[in-house]
Amino acid sequence: MEGRDIWVTDFDWERLRKLLEGTRLWSSRDREHLERLGEELGRAHVVPTADIPPEVVTMNTRLRLRDLDSGKDVVFTLVFPSDADTEQGKVSVLAPLGTAVLGFRRGDTFEWNMPGRVRRLQVEEVLYQPEAAGDHHL
Repeated sequence: MEGRDIWVTDFDWERLRKLLEGTRLWSSRDREHLERLGEELGRAHVVPTADIPPEVVTMNTRLRLRDLDSGKDVVFTLVFPSDADTEQGKVSVLAPLGTAVLGFRRGDTFEWNMPGRVRRLQVEEVLYQPEAAGDHHL
């Protein structure tokens, strides 16, 4: 994920920064995920909510990813940790996949390290983005 170009709304950036500040006492494994998210936010282009393109993955975006090696698709919503629920297809921004996809655009590809292998993924489609739908404060 090094050096990737990502976009984050000012509203999401503020909420994610507060999340990071409020989680200093989490376990060492969780701290690792928090540090990765902090690094990503440090590199992000922060733009006003009204200026975020509709094809960018923001918080509460529902998207379809394609595994470029298997050709299989996965659909999920990127959420805050308190809303995460794998049975409902809600992936936390603190999960490695959630951190990896934040700020990418439709068509972007990236590698995601999993135990034993690296998956190559592509943001195939943004199915719902709150900002594009006028739901700015989800």
